[in-house]
Amino acid sequence: MAKRTYPETLAFLFEQLPMFQRVGPMAFKKDLTNIRALCEALGQPHERLRAIHIAGTNGKGSTAHMLASVLQAAGLKVGLYTSPHYRDFRERIKINGELMPEEAVVDFVEQYETLFQTIKPSFFEITVAMAFDYFAKEQVDWAVVEVGMGGRLDSTNILMPELCVITNISYDHMQFLGETLPEIAGEKAGIIKPGIPVVISETQEETQEVFLKKAAEESAPIIFADQHYEARLVQSGFEVSHYDIYKKGTLHLEQLELNAYGDYQRKNLQAVLQAIEWLHPKQPVSETNLRTGLRELRTSTRFIGRWQVLGKAPLILCDSAHNEAGISLAMQELNRLSFERLHIVYGMVSDKDPEKVLRLLPREATYYFARPDIPRGLEAEKLAQVAQRLSLKGLVYPSVNEALEAARNKAGADDLIYVGGSIFVVAEVV
Repeated sequence: MAKRTYPETLAFLFEQLPMFQRVGPMAFKKDLTNIRALCEALGQPHERLRAIHIAGTNGKGSTAHMLASVLQAAGLKVGLYTSPHYRDFRERIKINGELMPEEAVVDFVEQYETLFQTIKPSFFEITVAMAFDYFAKEQVDWAVVEVGMGGRLDSTNILMPELCVITNISYDHMQFLGETLPEIAGEKAGIIKPGIPVVISETQEETQEVFLKKAAEESAPIIFADQHYEARLVQSGFEVSHYDIYKKGTLHLEQLELNAYGDYQRKNLQAVLQAIEWLHPKQPVSETNLRTGLRELRTSTRFIGRWQVLGKAPLILCDSAHNEAGISLAMQELNRLSFERLHIVYGMVSDKDPEKVLRLLPREATYYFARPDIPRGLEAEKLAQVAQRLSLKGLVYPSVNEALEAARNKAGADDLIYVGGSIFVVAEVV
C-alpha cells in the first residue's frame, strides 16, 4: 500500500478515530489503560522526559506557552504539548515553536497503525503518545505538557513530572468532572504526584482545601502563587502589556513586558513566576531570560487565538474563551476598551448551555450568529433563539467567515468587532 500523504494521515486521524474536538462526549475515555499500553509499546517515552505538567480550567494554555517561551529564552530545547489546535494539527506538538514535521506525523501513524487497531485508542490518546515519542526522540531538555481535560484520568497523567502547575478552577465539562468546584478541583488535583512540587495559581476558598489535602496525601510540596507574587498591570496593549511584579508586598521586577493582552493574564503570570522560582535549583533562569521569553511570547511559541488582533479600523479581536468564567473575564476586558459600537461574531458547541454564557454578553452589541464548522457545533438558529429571549439582537449567517464579513461591512472605523464563543469559531478566522 502506498504511503499516505500528510492530508490523508489527518483524514485517518480525524475521521476514523473518536475525537472530542469534533464530536464531543462520545470521544471521551475516562481511563488510562490505552495510553499506558501505547506508551509501553513505544518504549515508555514519557519516562525519558523532564516535564512540567499543567492542569486547570482556564489559563493552562497561556501558562504553558509562557513557561515554554521563558525556558526557550534560556537557550533550552523545549517541547510544548497543548490542545486543541486551531488550524493545523501540528500546533499541538512543537519544539521551540516549530511544528512537528508533517513527515514525522505520517511516519508515526504508519509505523503504529497495527498497534492502533489492536489497542483501539482515541484520537487524543494517539496524539499524546505521538507527542511523548517525538519529544523523547528529539531529546528535548524540557517538555511542557498541558492537560486535555480534568487531570486525574487525562491521558497526559502518566507523566512523572518535575513540577505540576494548576491554574484557575471554574465550571466546565461538568458532565465529566463534577457539578461543584471542589469536585472539579479534585479531578484537576489528580495530577499531583508523590513528592513532586505543585504550584496553584489562585487561592480559591472553595478549592483550596482540596489541593492542600491531596498534596498532604502525596507528601508533595505545595505553594499558592498569588500568596507570594502579585502582578500589577501598569499598561495594557494588544502587542505588549507591562506589569510591575511584587513579591510578598515588595517591588520585585519593574515594567515586565508580556506579549499578550488582558489583565486576566496576571494570574497566569503569577503562576509562571512561582514555577520558575521553584524550578530554579534544577533549571536556573535569569531575569534576562524571563523578560525575553515573556516579551517574545507570541513569536517564540506561536501563541495564537487569545485576544489576537485580526484587523484595525475597525479593530477586530478574537478570543477563545468558551466557558462562563472565561467569557466573564473577556467581557470585563471589552469594557475597558474605547469604541463607538460593538459587533460580536458568536458561535458555540452543542454540549454547552448557551443561556448561561449568553447572559454574560452585553445587550447593546449587534450580534452575528454562526455555527462553527465541526459536527458538535451548535446550530446558529438555536443560538439566536436563545439570544433573542435574552434581548440580544442579531442575525444568523451560514458560516463564521460570512458572519465576520457582514460585521466588517457594517462596522465603522471606530467600532470594535469581537469574535468568540468557542475555540472552533476562532479557528476559522485566525
